Amino acid sequence: MNSIKFFIDQHGCAKNQVDGEILISHLTGTQEWEQTFEPSEADLIIINSCGFIESAKTECLNAVLNARNNYPNAKILLAGCLAERYAEDLKENLPEADGFFGNGDLSKIVITAKEVMQNKRPVHKFAQKGVCGANRNLLLSFAGTAFVKITEGCNNRCSFCAIPIIRGELRSRPASEIIEEIKTLLEKGVYEINLIGQDLAAYGTGCSDNVFGTGRTYLPLGTPGSDAELAIEDKGESGLCTLLKEISKIEGTFRLRLLYIHPDHFNPDILPVIKSDERFLPYFDIPFQSGDDEIILKMHRTGNHKKYAQTIEKIRSFFPDAAIRTTFLAGFPGEKDAQAENTLNFLKEISTDWSGCFPYSREDDTPAYSLKNQVPAKKANARAEKLVALQEEITAQRLKERCGKDYDVLIEEVLAQNEDSPEEGIAIGRAWFQAPEVDGSVVVNYDRSNPEEQKAVLSGRLVRVHINSAGTVDLNGDFVCDSPLNEKIKKNKLKFAQEING
Repeated sequence: MNSIKFFIDQHGCAKNQVDGEILISHLTGTQEWEQTFEPSEADLIIINSCGFIESAKTECLNAVLNARNNYPNAKILLAGCLAERYAEDLKENLPEADGFFGNGDLSKIVITAKEVMQNKRPVHKFAQKGVCGANRNLLLSFAGTAFVKITEGCNNRCSFCAIPIIRGELRSRPASEIIEEIKTLLEKGVYEINLIGQDLAAYGTGCSDNVFGTGRTYLPLGTPGSDAELAIEDKGESGLCTLLKEISKIEGTFRLRLLYIHPDHFNPDILPVIKSDERFLPYFDIPFQSGDDEIILKMHRTGNHKKYAQTIEKIRSFFPDAAIRTTFLAGFPGEKDAQAENTLNFLKEISTDWSGCFPYSREDDTPAYSLKNQVPAKKANARAEKLVALQEEITAQRLKERCGKDYDVLIEEVLAQNEDSPEEGIAIGRAWFQAPEVDGSVVVNYDRSNPEEQKAVLSGRLVRVHINSAGTVDLNGDFVCDSPLNEKIKKNKLKFAQEING
């Protein structure tokens, strides 16, 4: 019997990307389905959607319409966050889609896809339990890097955010599963592990999961308005701290980055653990959202700009060279000019390496949706642009300080040969202080006519690069040599293959 071909059109954040990889694994784990990378060849087009903000929703709806227009013979399944959030409405108002599949139990994709092909037009939103996982046989990230989800859902209930509506309450993944997945990825040659979740600092909290198999339950201490430090009664350390200690026991060569730590839950007990293992990167992604205390309170957050600045100060006392990323929302309901200026001043004070600055998006069913004094879109956009401009100035200065130094750069893409200068090679990669997809890159110059350099500069490999210039986002550098870490990464494959396979 001929297999049914499917194509996946991936949208949204890294967490949704992991979901997409899991969908692929479940489908290709059967003999019935075959993945194609050409939508024109697909019997089924799966649009794994984002439903977080208005612009993302529009993008995904347009993807459905374009797929129907360009590939009229294919079935179209809308999956992911948009389907989870609006499936019933979309069934009535989006006839171009042949089915809808939420982000609950991802293993049900095989059943759902079959029903789509049988013209049943299913609408499936399966219960959200635990954290979905699978042995992902295809990564959608660049070679050498992977995302590992450690939590799902969120209990923070920030007034602007639809994540709890879409993803449900916080669930933590058992540590043993996380450890095994990291080992499996290392066996496949992955070097960079990025831990992700809606709030890594809440790992092990807000649920009854016995994530470490010890009988201990991790619970948040304090009440709204307090420091709400995460701890466990008999051990006095956060769940994330304990998880990092467990990961540190893994032998092998890799680098590990934490992505997204809620500022109200940041526990400094992770800092000495990160410092004790050179494989753990001093990279901190902490979304402050505002630098004005009144706006922070309206966002249903318990901190304030002074406490947040102290968090940055604490990090830099451990890691003077730390890479810090944050996020700001401009134009939150009721935000006045002076309050927007407070956020600008706060950004100047903390001088983060990177930030995402976005205009507020008014989202259905969130507390902020019904707040009075909604800021006009034009004004919100202008405020976001000011934040972006300021961050570019700060980033340019931070990058300038890295000039003249050598770094191991993970190559993501080798650009095509320039016919006018065939010996001049250019590749794009990232150093440790650059997270995938959201931060800047390192442009690597090398000599294509040199066999050793051409052999070294490949996607997924590390090369030593001397940084010679900086822009507002990216760095430019010259190839120095092949990184000695590549041989150690090769040994990971053998070691973990033997360990996993017994």
